[in-house]
Amino acid sequence: MAGELSKDEQHSPLGNVKILSASYVKPRKALGRKECQLVTFDLPYLAFYYNQKLLIYKLGDGEFDKAVEELKESLSLVLEDFYQLAGKLGKDEEGVFGVEYDDDMNGVEVVVAEAPETAVADLTDEEGTLKFKELLPYSNILNLEGLHRPLLSLQLTKLKDGLSMGCAFNHAVLDGTSTWHFMSSWAQISSGENSISVPPFLDRPKARNTRVKLNLSNPSDAPEHAKSAPNGNVNEVKPGPRLREKVFRFSATAIDQIKAKVNANANGSDGSKPFSTFQSLSTHVWHAVTRARQLKPEDITVFTVFVDCRKRVDPPMPESYFGNLIQAIFTGTAAGLLLANPPEFGAALIQKAIENHNSEAIDARNKEWESNPKIFEFKDAGANCVAVGSSPRFKVYDVDFGFGRPETVRSGCNNRFDGMVYLYPGKSGGTSIDVEISLEGSALERLEKDKDFLLDF
Repeated sequence: MAGELSKDEQHSPLGNVKILSASYVKPRKALGRKECQLVTFDLPYLAFYYNQKLLIYKLGDGEFDKAVEELKESLSLVLEDFYQLAGKLGKDEEGVFGVEYDDDMNGVEVVVAEAPETAVADLTDEEGTLKFKELLPYSNILNLEGLHRPLLSLQLTKLKDGLSMGCAFNHAVLDGTSTWHFMSSWAQISSGENSISVPPFLDRPKARNTRVKLNLSNPSDAPEHAKSAPNGNVNEVKPGPRLREKVFRFSATAIDQIKAKVNANANGSDGSKPFSTFQSLSTHVWHAVTRARQLKPEDITVFTVFVDCRKRVDPPMPESYFGNLIQAIFTGTAAGLLLANPPEFGAALIQKAIENHNSEAIDARNKEWESNPKIFEFKDAGANCVAVGSSPRFKVYDVDFGFGRPETVRSGCNNRFDGMVYLYPGKSGGTSIDVEISLEGSALERLEKDKDFLLDF
């Protein structure tokens, strides 16, 4: 497996990344064989790509080799709790997918590389993703390949003055909440703690115990190019639009300004709740992207958000539930209607969709899917969509492995499509938020010039 390192075909402007070694890390102590089925919340992500995260750290001269060894050592310890990440996907005799771990499995893949001409500042200044391609493992690798590949691959790259940590997590195994729970736990051990503060809750069937058989065995079975396909029947291949990505950094002042504007006419006298920071920023982005796309007034535009269901299911699951416990929810309207109304119109649509997604709605969605399982392509998020993933609630800048907080945290190149948005807390703290947006090239160019969107840029 060490020889099967993913290399993106597109040229990277770094151009100088050299792979030095590839090895595997498994839990330090023997755990024996362990199995856990994937549940309805997990299975739709089999045809998504590995979820990539990139963290950039400053390091002093001569510190890289020591940092790598300490990271591997602490990884072996934290995997005793998060052993599912050291396993593989498997299928039982009934065709039900699950996570399988055994002590003789390889574990987590760790690639060590160097990019001696690249400085930390070169990466923190990057507004797109082009410079990240050679720093991230498993580009364009489907989660279904977890049948044969590690469920977590790491690339630790030595920079001129720092360390790049490129992570690729199998999205069929965990969502964003679990991803950052793992990363913060690993950082705790690496920083000298003897144990993690919150162990993962690994009993997925407690959230949903329906066994769903899927006839998927190979990546070619997944509908990469189909809108949706029962059991992965692929028909016509259609090229997507030329995309560009950019991160827009909204200061705490800008976020407060956006929230105040959306709530200016929401006095609550009709029983309505004030709009949250998320709802306010979401309608701000939805309006701006719709303007930038220059849609016809009658064109439908859909807003999609991946909602954490841990506290919404009945009975509620702990925050430490390890796996996917999210569902995509949708709301939509005509582009002309969205833009003709003040921002609270869009915010109210988003707020209603989120609040209506209670345990009954979650259960109904699961039953509908289980009765006719469809493996969707990662970009099946609706017409002219704005789809929001990740969350500014994730404490990504607290992931300190003992050599300081990250200089920047970004999503990788996988699972991006026209209208995909990733939200992260801003490094400056407070209510600041970084908004990563992928759009068709000309639309992004118009967005970059939209003063109503940019505010204090």
